[in-house]
Amino acid sequence: MKKGFVLVLAFVLMMIMVTGCAHGNKVERTSEIVLKATVVAIDHEKRIVTFRDAEGDVRDFKVGKEAVNLPQVKAGDIVTIKFYEAIAVEVIKPGKATAAGETTTIVRAKPGEMPGGMVTQQTAMTATVKAIDKKAGTISLMGPNAKTVKVKVQDPENLVKVNVGDELMITYTEAQAISVDRPE
Repeated sequence: MKKGFVLVLAFVLMMIMVTGCAHGNKVERTSEIVLKATVVAIDHEKRIVTFRDAEGDVRDFKVGKEAVNLPQVKAGDIVTIKFYEAIAVEVIKPGKATAAGETTTIVRAKPGEMPGGMVTQQTAMTATVKAIDKKAGTISLMGPNAKTVKVKVQDPENLVKVNVGDELMITYTEAQAISVDRPE
């Protein structure tokens, strides 16, 4: 957890302070990537699906046994995969109760339905601002494990929104969703 905190904290703060959109004392950033491919062939016995993407590249993928709806997939079906990330940093009042921690949610299609599902992971933590160097464009934060991380930001204008001693609530969410549809 300690190593994870340092890595997530550094990534989250760098990304937020680099490209975030400011909303008062909160900075948020979201992104979504959508990939589509067509099923070219399927070997149900070996559980291998061959896809062709929009550029014409063809790839084989081994599908695990947990994908119970694989028998519904046919050549010509369209597979859509969505990747979503959201990052939020908010200045909170010291001592305010927070929902720090990690959660994972998994949703799968019911047996007999077209394959699909979604996995979401959310990590929330608090950190205390220990130092701000506006000239260097850095901020030093101490997490719940008492380790301090210095983060270089590319948008130093966001540094004016925080002060030494402020507590930050940092929430990082990522989700992946997959669906299979018949071509129209």
